[in-house]
Amino acid sequence: MVIAAGEFKSHCLKLMDEVKEKHTSFVITKRGKPIAKLVPIDDTPAPLFGHLKGRISIEDDIIAPTGETWNADS
Repeated sequence: MVIAAGEFKSHCLKLMDEVKEKHTSFVITKRGKPIAKLVPIDDTPAPLFGHLKGRISIEDDIIAPTGETWNADS
């Protein structure tokens, strides 16, 4: 939903309750331009396993030796 800043200011607490209860969001505008968004907070923590799925890609073989000599090897 879109709401003007003045209207948001006068109904702020009621709108915050609505966002929490109904999991809706509001775009707040000033002079017709969007300036902020009120969204519900997700209380459940994101799982660590699989968190980066689809964000990382392996471009080469990560297991094969590179041929580099390390200090730990000597």
